[in-house]
Amino acid sequence: MEKLTAVRLAAVAALSNAGVPSPGVDADLLLCHVLGISRSELKLRELRGDGFQGDQREQFTALVAARRTRIPLQHLTGVAHFRYLELKVGPGVFTPRPETESVVQLGLDFVAEQGIDGPKCIDLCSGSGAIAASLASELPGSTVWAVELSDEAVGYTRANCLPHQVTVLHQDATNLPAELDGTMDLVVSNPPYIPPHAIPREAEVRDHDPQMALYGLGEDGLQIPRAISAQAMKLLRPGGYYVMEHAEVQKDSAAAMLREAGFERVAGHEDLTGRARATSGYAPHREPVPPTTNRA
Repeated sequence: MEKLTAVRLAAVAALSNAGVPSPGVDADLLLCHVLGISRSELKLRELRGDGFQGDQREQFTALVAARRTRIPLQHLTGVAHFRYLELKVGPGVFTPRPETESVVQLGLDFVAEQGIDGPKCIDLCSGSGAIAASLASELPGSTVWAVELSDEAVGYTRANCLPHQVTVLHQDATNLPAELDGTMDLVVSNPPYIPPHAIPREAEVRDHDPQMALYGLGEDGLQIPRAISAQAMKLLRPGGYYVMEHAEVQKDSAAAMLREAGFERVAGHEDLTGRARATSGYAPHREPVPPTTNRA
């Protein structure tokens, strides 16, 4: 019987030779997926010199071969981990990235600093629902909406959001019902923002993430983000907070875009790797419109 350790080491070498960025982690996660165990249990079984049962060896071999072709790990396991959640993902939906976790944290910090009881939040261009589900699960008493246009992605949005009582809207995030205007404390978005000429280098992104979730249109990739930012301004109540993820090279243009949309106290934010990752702003406190009087 082949032992787990020997098979794992061979898989790590095969994945590394194929250019997979994290061969050791991927091999472990694929093994855990096949065996139905945690990584800590995997290490224990390796120490005991355990092997495979039934067709587990063949399943693992097939998954490693697929991963060597750069099919995303999350598509093979069907799950992605984001903050404290395990999300359902697969072909047709953008795989959530660790850097977006810091974007969620900015929204959580705003709610905490403001001491908002029962905050109303909305996630525009929700995709897998990672942002919306995280907000709902980490903000007790909150009311959260998730908006996703893609017919392929919205099934994942619902699967990940509905267990957290998030309201999912299957529609264009730049054209939402007027009754939502002026009601939100927090708007967060990770919209498509890649410029048309900036083809992603990573095969997992370039070949497997849906293009609808990647490219923001326009020469600078900010055509969709501009429309999303305008919608965010409509949605927010006075003093509400907007956070938008973008590419590192879009730091200055994103800040200018938010100012042009009318946001105040615009600020840039870095992710945990020190890269410019998001820009935020506050909706202005609008002056009340004086009542009209009829003169005789």
